[in-house]
Amino acid sequence: MPPSAPGKTIPVPDYLRVHYWWAYVHPRAVRFFERQWLVNLILWGNYNRLRSAALALMGQPVHGRLLQVACAYGDITPVLVGRLDHQASLDIVDILPVQLGNLGRKLGPDDRVHMHCMNSASLRFDGGSFDQVLLFFLLHEQPAEVREQTLREAARVLCPGGRMVIVDYSRPVWFNPFRYFWKPLLKVIEPFSADLLDHGIARWIPKDQGLRIVEQRSVFGRLYQVLLIEKAAA
Repeated sequence: MPPSAPGKTIPVPDYLRVHYWWAYVHPRAVRFFERQWLVNLILWGNYNRLRSAALALMGQPVHGRLLQVACAYGDITPVLVGRLDHQASLDIVDILPVQLGNLGRKLGPDDRVHMHCMNSASLRFDGGSFDQVLLFFLLHEQPAEVREQTLREAARVLCPGGRMVIVDYSRPVWFNPFRYFWKPLLKVIEPFSADLLDHGIARWIPKDQGLRIVEQRSVFGRLYQVLLIEKAAA
């Protein structure tokens, strides 16, 4: 059977509608950007490396109940599904039905996969529902208050002892030539990314949810960061 239906639509936040219509909201944008080679080019040839780093932290095979917060262009979700053991399941949330529809076409039939039209800042799951949570290049696209609430919700639905994997941009080291033009470019195309680059993801992790960073690595002269976060056991 196909991945479960995402359900009824919800209002698109202004920050997405105004700033990201060209990348995620308009159906033509989805058709344009859903090309593996293009996603890899946007990440300066690092897509496979970043995908592999994220999935390696989740295990192989992957066990338990997983949550992916927001769809992503490229093949990270199909590869993740291919690593699920027969008892594992994957829930995917996104606020845009067009993104859920696109991902559903990429995944094909799989009764372990469930998709939901849902706001990442207000997840409709019980606390402690998931063994692992994945956020792949989402946080830099969100205003600070939405980013903070997204991480708080991700922490809430993570079970005690569970793991959160985050991949996103970082501030490059001083000798990385990307440091001197990438941030000005991101200000134009990713208007909410500056504070994430300046302060790092650690600043936004909620302090009252029992989370700790157990592994953090940088990629491509620290242009990207990969974090493994664990929630304290009960």
